[in-house]
Amino acid sequence: MIAYKGFDRGLVCRGYHFVMGLNETEKANCAENGFHCAEDPLDCLKYYSDMKRSEYYLVEAGGDVDEDERDSKIACTKLTIIKKLDLSEFVLHALAYMSDHPGRKWNERVHANRGRSNGGFVIVRGVDPVASGNIGDVLGFAKEAPDGGKIVQISMARVDGKNIMPHRWYDTDLLERSVA
Repeated sequence: MIAYKGFDRGLVCRGYHFVMGLNETEKANCAENGFHCAEDPLDCLKYYSDMKRSEYYLVEAGGDVDEDERDSKIACTKLTIIKKLDLSEFVLHALAYMSDHPGRKWNERVHANRGRSNGGFVIVRGVDPVASGNIGDVLGFAKEAPDGGKIVQISMARVDGKNIMPHRWYDTDLLERSVA
């Protein structure tokens, strides 16, 4: 199963140093042991919230797998570390997760309809989502169908000061919007 994992720099998690590729352990219990990761990339931010001091990876969870009901966190006995994600890739994977699972509970980092970036990015979801950010921030959009929660369009952009200006509001089509 494809999942996501946050680390301290250098692939360190709670004092354990992981390696790229396959990592194995004996037991997997979400509350007690195993290698932990999450189906929703945004759930990694509950455990590694500082995006400037943490690293986020695409992983494959295998072996014995245990899940809990609090969020999308899982524990496994085999964790294959596939690829480090930069901020844009992280946001894109979060948008893809929401698109693939539109009926699941929203992560608290997702804003309804309108949001300003915090910590380098913002993800906004709704029928007509708009977002604003600072230079270098990533804006992520998930546009829903008017008749339900199905996501019909995702998009994202980096505030670069040329095409996407700081402190201005943009919509899913990356058009500047006036917001009262």
